Amino acid sequence: MSLITHPVSGAIIGNPYAKPLAKRPEPAQARRFFDSLILSASGWRGIFGADDEDLGNEISPSAAYVAARMAGIFADYLKKTLGERKPVLALGIDTRPTGPVIADVMARSFLAGGIDVRYASVVAAPEIMAWTKKAGLLAPGDSGRIDAFCYISASHNPPGHNGVKFGLCDGGVLPPETANDLIRNLKTGACEPEDIKSVADMVASVKYPSMGAVFAATPANKRKAFSSYLLFTREICANLPAEASEDIGREELVLDSLGESIRNRGIGIIADMNGSARCRSIDEIFLGGLGADIELINSIPGKFAHRIVPEGSSLDQCRQSVQTAHEHDSRYCLGYVPDCDGDRGNIVIWDDLAGCARALEAQETFALAVLSELACAEHQRLKTGLPPGKLAVVCNDATSLRIDSIAASFGAILVRAETGEANVVALARSLRGDGYTVRILGEGSNGGVITHPASVRDPVNTICSLLKILAIKGSEALPSPFGLWLAKSGRSWLESDEISIAHIVASLPPYCTTSVFEDRAALRVESADHIKLKTACIALFAQRWLVIKSLLAVNFRGNLSYRVIASRGTQEIELHQGDGAGPGGLKFLILKDNKPVAFLWMRGSGTEPVFRIMADVRSANTPLEAALPLEAALLSQLAEIVKIADSLA
Repeated sequence: MSLITHPVSGAIIGNPYAKPLAKRPEPAQARRFFDSLILSASGWRGIFGADDEDLGNEISPSAAYVAARMAGIFADYLKKTLGERKPVLALGIDTRPTGPVIADVMARSFLAGGIDVRYASVVAAPEIMAWTKKAGLLAPGDSGRIDAFCYISASHNPPGHNGVKFGLCDGGVLPPETANDLIRNLKTGACEPEDIKSVADMVASVKYPSMGAVFAATPANKRKAFSSYLLFTREICANLPAEASEDIGREELVLDSLGESIRNRGIGIIADMNGSARCRSIDEIFLGGLGADIELINSIPGKFAHRIVPEGSSLDQCRQSVQTAHEHDSRYCLGYVPDCDGDRGNIVIWDDLAGCARALEAQETFALAVLSELACAEHQRLKTGLPPGKLAVVCNDATSLRIDSIAASFGAILVRAETGEANVVALARSLRGDGYTVRILGEGSNGGVITHPASVRDPVNTICSLLKILAIKGSEALPSPFGLWLAKSGRSWLESDEISIAHIVASLPPYCTTSVFEDRAALRVESADHIKLKTACIALFAQRWLVIKSLLAVNFRGNLSYRVIASRGTQEIELHQGDGAGPGGLKFLILKDNKPVAFLWMRGSGTEPVFRIMADVRSANTPLEAALPLEAALLSQLAEIVKIADSLA
């Protein structure tokens, strides 16, 4: 064997002599693996290892065949889309052990399909997308141009899982309609004997020189991806008007000013990389360059110190590290933990009101980012004297109603899409086409924040948002961004007072929300027909409305009613009596005197074999803790409704 390794890190890049489909799978074996996959607009995922927690680096012939077929389907799409021009594709992986062997077989399939492959090995998801976006601006025929990307990852799923995301040079994943077309193409003819032979022959047709060239260029491609991502993140953080987005001198002035504010404020950050792709990304260089003190823990790629999903106990090490760091140096007040592909990261804070470090809920993280970006945009608008514009915030259907309150305070509309990053990004693009400024968007239910002009979640951008609202000061003439928020939400603040992240969290509209990653929020259902299941839930909810209404009446005085809302792609649709649920999410929006105060939500996961439920309820003129029993009671009612509906469906 002849392995090519990275000249600096020594990491294995690949073996150009490998023969990944020398042993073909039997059609029945291939079919069993194929049918176990979860295919959605958010990505294609499955258990490529031996089991959920497998840390081995081998995959079965069935998995190799399916991976090669996935690449072939995307190659056909690219050639059809780009016409006569030979497409150029960026290929990258996260740090899961099966990533390199999947990349090997997919690269061969792409090459056999007429695609020029630029392999970068381990890159964060936002990194490969930034590289593709920047390189996609170059003229066709330019040696640095890239037309599309393929990223191998299963995001927050366990390490034995893997999968792929595809996108073009707009820097985001494919829109839902395109992704669904590719899923149909992937299914058509899959696992037939002649298709298995055809795919295996195509993979085998790619010989040593071609794969050797792909692997040899990997270190250079990684440098290009890193550099593009660093430049793009600077652009996002500076947030210059579109006409000045390439003015490097002006960008430098903005970042210098922000950096000075951060240094004067004194902010320390703990980044628990948990062996993720962010171990080899820009975090330390960029955030340190902004004036923050940053310390990385668990920063060896592929060495997972805890669960990959950055929720619950996965935040404990970061919380303990922030606690310890703050006791020695009070500047340390923030921490974050990314998932394996590094496109989302949930936050830990030093809570000086509670006297300890604690993890934020995912919904709190998204709310803080929305608050910061809207407040900082308003601060900049007032500073420059510009007139108000058309503002919008886009989020998924499971995002707390607290975001509605924040958006309304700054004159922004809030628009929801069905859960799924592709849906949220597509809706934001549509609104921008209608003249709206959509600076901030994402999936509040999982803490995923997307900051324009990025088209993917990114914890570095989220941290930048928090740094801004913590560090930017006000004056007698112009309040700070946080001061503007307090004034617009009906409170006052003295600019001389020292704010902390805990003060900002405490100022959020008081809502109690189920975390979608809690065990009680993930139901196992027998019914495979989720449309029928949800339709049954609509009828059962109507029968149980008086019980639910009596629970709500304890906190809410007034006329209580509800509406049934279905989310489908980029739209939310109100359902009326007799309407079926349809695909997507289903929400029971509860109103007091025609104003939303709570909702109950459900949806089958597109990336995991579970049926998710949640409740969101405002604390009505009482401490937030008083809403906790109500949230639990509402969720219990919803779980019981789903259980009965499952037995009927």
